[in-house]
Amino acid sequence: MIDLDSLSLDELKKLQKDVKTAITNFETRELKRRLEKVEAFAREQGLTQADLSLLLQKKTRRSSAGKFANPDDPSQTWTGLGRRPQWFIDATARGITKEQMAI
Repeated sequence: MIDLDSLSLDELKKLQKDVKTAITNFETRELKRRLEKVEAFAREQGLTQADLSLLLQKKTRRSSAGKFANPDDPSQTWTGLGRRPQWFIDATARGITKEQMAI
């Protein structure tokens, strides 16, 4: 066991750097080991690298077109999905119907 109290500041900083490097190297080795397992399993299942890449691609969400527009600021729209925006709540409280705000 290392007696940290007996080390100088420079020795502590070097130790910190060495520990950080050791952790990074360990994580890299572990990641490679896990990827090798995944690749072996994929090969057993008949999957190719291209198949795996396709699975890992980030899915992009398409933005939906607005269905309702703020009567006070038509640049503000709402799709009708999710939480109602405050302008929609305020407009309905003033007696404006959602049909009147429909785009």
